[in-house]
Amino acid sequence: MERTKAKAVIESILFTMGDTVEISRLAEVIEEDVRTTKSILKELQEKYEQEDSGIALAQFETAVQLCTKAEMYEYLIKIAKQPRKITLTDTVIETLSIIAYKQPVTRAEIERVRGVSCDHAINKLLEYDLITELGRLDAPGRPLLFGTTEQFLRSFGVKSLEELPEMNPVQVEEFKQQAEAEIQLQLDI
Repeated sequence: MERTKAKAVIESILFTMGDTVEISRLAEVIEEDVRTTKSILKELQEKYEQEDSGIALAQFETAVQLCTKAEMYEYLIKIAKQPRKITLTDTVIETLSIIAYKQPVTRAEIERVRGVSCDHAINKLLEYDLITELGRLDAPGRPLLFGTTEQFLRSFGVKSLEELPEMNPVQVEEFKQQAEAEIQLQLDI
């Protein structure tokens, strides 16, 4: 397929889908290899980065999506309803952190780290599309495995999990001591 047409095809797919599309799927459609497809996507991204464009190409680990440039948000809220603001409690953030750093992880593993039940937090994170079920662990009871989503990456402004900040070893030790203290309090009750 001619490169100009391939760009138009990719652009129309991304516009119509309105969600992320795997780069490998785009490559199949335009009948090119992934490397060539990434090159075409880079050209599209450069086109959108120009000042006179209101859209951008968001790239994630293995997928891309058309989105509105951040500086256009003030104009969008004049015509669209303001998006629902997600409020994350400390418990939900703590649970999300465990999932982000230990994924894929089971509910039991999360509860072992936290020292308390995490049903509510997991349900909220699933509702907000920040985590997803990745499958089941090959162990007795076949527990569900959880991991983060592309929405998690978008919400926290990172393109991949490798961009997450490294855990400070001192903080990790403090978290362990806090969790052990919580468990001890529950045992004493």
